Amino acid sequence: MTTPADFVRSNTVLSCPSHVPEVQLHLADDALPLWHRTEEELAADGLPPPFWAFAWAGGQALARYVLDAPDLVAGRRVLDIGAGGGIAAIAAALAGAAHVRANEVDEFALAAIALNAAANGVAVEVMAGDILDGSAEADVVLAGDVFYERPLAERTLAFLRRARADGADVLIGDPKRTYLPTDVLVVAASYAVAVPRALEDADVKRTSVWRLAPER
Repeated sequence: MTTPADFVRSNTVLSCPSHVPEVQLHLADDALPLWHRTEEELAADGLPPPFWAFAWAGGQALARYVLDAPDLVAGRRVLDIGAGGGIAAIAAALAGAAHVRANEVDEFALAAIALNAAANGVAVEVMAGDILDGSAEADVVLAGDVFYERPLAERTLAFLRRARADGADVLIGDPKRTYLPTDVLVVAASYAVAVPRALEDADVKRTSVWRLAPER
């Protein structure tokens, strides 16, 4: 039987994202065929897209910001939620974080995170399951491209607010997707990130790293 790790290796190529050439990731070159192959592998229809196989704009922006300002994470505990392939988590580890966890619910994403961390020679704890009703237990929380669907956005914001109330620095990478709560965020940095046209509505997405402000 093919393992998730074998599936990731067989359907991706180890390459560097456009905006974060310091990081190597197992990436796919086309979403639709990989999506179909994922469904065939699990003999299931209606699976979520293979988000883990692409370097989305928000994740790239977060990774760039962390690598350019390593003091944000150096010596600190970092949690990357909705980590996809783990680009932001890997950047945090490269920047000197004391401990990095990357959380996902997709078994292929979990395998991709482990493979990508190994490819970059860093230690990232792969954390499976839905943790949004719990606590972050981290000094820094990273979230890239997680505000694209309302129920998930609402649960994620509640989780991030609890983390902020517990003292964590909360950083969000996002090109202003539909449910991004800009009214409670402050822009920390902005980038023009080149992305595959098959994934987005433009070849370059203006993408910001946002910091969650303390509640008043």
